[in-house]
Amino acid sequence: MDLTDRKLLNLIQSRFPMVDRPYAELGEELEISEDEVLERLTELKRQNVLRQVSAIFDTRRLGYKTTLVAMAFEPDDLHRSALWINRHPGVSHNYAREGSYYNLWFTLAVPPDHDLESTVNFMARETGALSCRIMPTIRFFKIGVNFDMVQQKGSSYNYSPDGYDKSAAESWNRAVDVSDEDKAAILELQEDLELIPRPFDAMAQRLGKSTEELYAMAQEFQDRRIMRRYSAVLHHRRSGFRANAMIVWKVPEERSDEVGMTMAGHKAVTHCYQRPTFPDWPYTHFTMVHATSPEGCEEIEREISEATGITERLMLYSTREYKKTRVRYFVDDYERYRVSEAPGHDLAMKPDPVSTS
Repeated sequence: MDLTDRKLLNLIQSRFPMVDRPYAELGEELEISEDEVLERLTELKRQNVLRQVSAIFDTRRLGYKTTLVAMAFEPDDLHRSALWINRHPGVSHNYAREGSYYNLWFTLAVPPDHDLESTVNFMARETGALSCRIMPTIRFFKIGVNFDMVQQKGSSYNYSPDGYDKSAAESWNRAVDVSDEDKAAILELQEDLELIPRPFDAMAQRLGKSTEELYAMAQEFQDRRIMRRYSAVLHHRRSGFRANAMIVWKVPEERSDEVGMTMAGHKAVTHCYQRPTFPDWPYTHFTMVHATSPEGCEEIEREISEATGITERLMLYSTREYKKTRVRYFVDDYERYRVSEAPGHDLAMKPDPVSTS
């Protein structure tokens, strides 16, 4: 990647322009042609630096239930089990991590009429997990992955779904009504944007709308806080950020908010959550950090510890990325994974077996 590539990636990570000719607008800002923007993005996608350009939606506001799951496996069972778990369409991130007893960590979302806990328990039984912990979010302090590709540093802005105003804080995990028209637009906006001069035309046409009406719907989704933004997601390792650590911290309850806000204020922290504790897991606050090297992650860890005074923590480095994608909403794929709470009826239809090859 040259400097222009890096500047282009910086632009599309923060907010991709929703206009009729977005690549031309990006070219104007970079003083290059529309064709060159398209050529560069095509090559960056071929190299798997650029994963996807699409809308980011708020899972809970759409009525989906979601959680982080930690599982422990025997080393020889880890790989096959991770691939089996990947088959569920609601698994968006799945990593092998070292540094604790739990060596597989994944996020899971299920539709409103599916049972989250039953689904996780079924996965644990089918894969032979030694242990399993369901760790839903108690509070969001920050979510907003952003990498400064020019400076090669984390540069995540402080977006929090529960925000800093009381009304948002009380409703961040409360589902809102979503009409059939809304669902149709979400189905379009969640797909990877085409690399053609006018990528929104066909999308609007399929919805029976003008592009202006499509952009207005996207803005309305943001106003209702069901859509966070329209932007690109990068493959962090291919982008040069080869070290990825989940740092978990033991924070006293009386300092939860204060410490969470301080952690979220660090630019290298892309995610910051408070999660429940267990007898074998006393860590309350989770921070995700990325750097170009493990030493960079350790420097961030020291900075956070010095800023908060919290010293009890673990660093869980990812050793393998099994899956990283955006959750897809209102698709039929979930039905084959419906878990029933009725005794003796685990699944309406079991997922396809995973090949051992």
